[in-house]
Amino acid sequence: MTSGAATNRGRPGAGRGRGRWLLSLAMLLLLLAGSAVLGPLLRGSSWWWPMALVGTIVLVSAAVLRRTRVASALVPVVGLGVLLATLTLLFGQGTGLLWLIPTPDTIDRFGLLVDTGVSSIEQQSIPAEPIEGILFLLAAGAGLIAVLMDALALTLRWPALAGLPVLVPVAVPGLLLDEGASPVALIATAAAYLLVLRVDVRLRRVAEANGPPSGREAARVYSPVRRRAPGPSWAAVTVGGLGIVSALLLSSATPTISDGDLFAGGSSGPLFGAGVSPMIDLGQDLRRPDAGPALHYTTTAKTPPYFKLLTLDQFVGTTWTSRSDAATTSNTVDRIERPPGLSDEVKTTKTTTIVVIDGVETDLLPAPNPASRVEGLEGRWFWNNLTHTIKSTNTTTRGQTYTVTALELQPTAEQLRAARGRYPVSVAPNLKLPFPRPAIIAATAKSVTEGAASDYDAAVALQDYLRGSAFDYDTDAPVEDGYDGGGLDVIGTFLEVKSGYCVHFSSAMAVMARSLGIPARIAVGYLPGSPSSSAEDDTNRYEVDSHDLHAWPELYFVGVGWVPFEPTPGRGTVPDYARPADATTPEDVPASAAPTTAPRSDDGGITADSGAVPAAQARQQEAATLLRSGLFLALVLALLLTPGVVRLARRLRRRRRILSGSGGPADAWAELADTAVDHAVRVRGTETPRELAGRLALRPGLSGAGPSGSGSPGAGSDAAGSDAAAALERLLVAAERQRFARPGSEEQGTGPAVCHDLDLVIGAIRTGADTGTRIRAAALPASLWPAVLARRDGAASQGA
Repeated sequence: MTSGAATNRGRPGAGRGRGRWLLSLAMLLLLLAGSAVLGPLLRGSSWWWPMALVGTIVLVSAAVLRRTRVASALVPVVGLGVLLATLTLLFGQGTGLLWLIPTPDTIDRFGLLVDTGVSSIEQQSIPAEPIEGILFLLAAGAGLIAVLMDALALTLRWPALAGLPVLVPVAVPGLLLDEGASPVALIATAAAYLLVLRVDVRLRRVAEANGPPSGREAARVYSPVRRRAPGPSWAAVTVGGLGIVSALLLSSATPTISDGDLFAGGSSGPLFGAGVSPMIDLGQDLRRPDAGPALHYTTTAKTPPYFKLLTLDQFVGTTWTSRSDAATTSNTVDRIERPPGLSDEVKTTKTTTIVVIDGVETDLLPAPNPASRVEGLEGRWFWNNLTHTIKSTNTTTRGQTYTVTALELQPTAEQLRAARGRYPVSVAPNLKLPFPRPAIIAATAKSVTEGAASDYDAAVALQDYLRGSAFDYDTDAPVEDGYDGGGLDVIGTFLEVKSGYCVHFSSAMAVMARSLGIPARIAVGYLPGSPSSSAEDDTNRYEVDSHDLHAWPELYFVGVGWVPFEPTPGRGTVPDYARPADATTPEDVPASAAPTTAPRSDDGGITADSGAVPAAQARQQEAATLLRSGLFLALVLALLLTPGVVRLARRLRRRRRILSGSGGPADAWAELADTAVDHAVRVRGTETPRELAGRLALRPGLSGAGPSGSGSPGAGSDAAGSDAAAALERLLVAAERQRFARPGSEEQGTGPAVCHDLDLVIGAIRTGADTGTRIRAAALPASLWPAVLARRDGAASQGA
């Protein structure tokens, strides 16, 4: 009977095939662990399964293709095809041919999912509800990562780099969460990475062991020598340890995008909580002890306007998000149409407001709503048909000065009370509420509005109830009691606790209005701010800061359109049309009482000097941002330099041992072999030092005079090459004597002499390499990676 070892030797591809399957499995575990790091950003765990399924299909398909002897270079291309077919099956809704082959309808479907996912990501707070668009983006991302990992590890044979694509999901929590990624998840990911490296080392050893046992590849017996070198396992642990530490440092040092300061001095941000995500981040800004400057303006309006940025008009799960605030690129801001549903019978007053941005940086324009014209903007800005919010496709508000012509709506209570009729199709979605939902919402709405004669009377009753003495305005209570945000589950708790801030009051009124059959949505923007001067020619100047961030509900009335209300006690002012003739609202607080810490100017006009104090604060914030960015770049640079520094430390340690006498030729030969690997010389584990020396002697920079008995040419091309070749011969002889001679009989050179010879040979290797190879050898020394350690002469690695 033939033994297993003999069978494997007769079939050299058998062990390699099983090893590749193990490597694919290890990469799958790495992908699954790296994907799990996203857990704190998303609700539940259902989002993880599409990522796991798509990643598994792609990696298993690639392994099967290699098993069937498909050309290695074609496997990544076929893997992309498998990914596309899988996404068509899972997300194509039957638009694909045979459910697998994408069609133009499938591409349109994917485009819609991408738009939906990106829009939801921009608007949702953390943790986000994983809607279908987000699931599609996650699954497609996992598939692409799987293709890249397989290509790096098995097509290009760079398994150590296969962990780079996984850094994408691993780094995201560090960008968005103050606490960064979970250390447990990071450690699990690093452990999976170590497994990938270890499996690859074993795969290489099996491949070499199953090679043809003849000629130069024949087995050789070396005298036992005490190993001082760290083997591949030690190197894998080192690399994995560096990865863990680096990931933890990146998670803590990376500037957090969702760090509050929602619109003041930050970027518009494309991810969870980084853009306009008011339900959590607005509260963080309001709780910030020091207000930051936002904008200042002068206006002809008798009542200072609210500045609207965004409309939240639909639910994703139980969380408010935006359905309709996407830019409509055919709608330029030089002419904005009259709001839909607004009757000519409703009185309006045209106002002009000049706005100067101090610290807001977003692609959403703060403007009185509804605007009819905007002038002076830089970049491309467009208004939305349904909400009349204004958005840019290529710039932000930073440093902008612009003039807004807007309509000040002045409907009467009688007009609103008489509003009846069918709602337009575009308004109908604003009646939807998720199910199930807390029963207290409908019960409270019904109780508060009992006896109301019209939708208007019901709306005023809801507003007066929330502004009543039973409720308290408090930005801290929701955080302390764990119900921060504006989702339905949070509002259920808020109606019991009766303490919160504008997000809770506006959301409570909107959802109770919807439960009564009144279309409702939430507007997000700024309060009018505080006056900084007396009136001059009917023009008033106001200062707005981050404490003026606000959310308020808008309700729809047929013939009038969308009408804002103010249910938050102690914030803003109740509009005249929302005050019944016999109602009293002593709790109303004028805009001038809004909390702010920004210094106010005594100058009544908009001048270059009038914004000096806000500009100084903005510069301080910008300096802080630059400092954090500089620290982040310094950390990235340090991580990039780490491999070269580790390699230099190893080289210096060997030299110290040689010079002190504790080392010897074995250390010098180990350093020489590592240097050869760094400079793209393949060092096989089955070759002797003499064979390696023979190949090195043929490289440019050395004379070509190989060691005696090697059969190499004997004449040197120049004096430097001859010296290097002679030094190579001396190092080889000394290493062989130390290895093969009887203990105590080897004749070794002195430490300085060995170091001198080593420097000559290393210098010749570097001289003979091209510039790109020398840079890679210094920045990314290949001898550090366990995947290539097997290329070295195994018996020469003792001095590492």
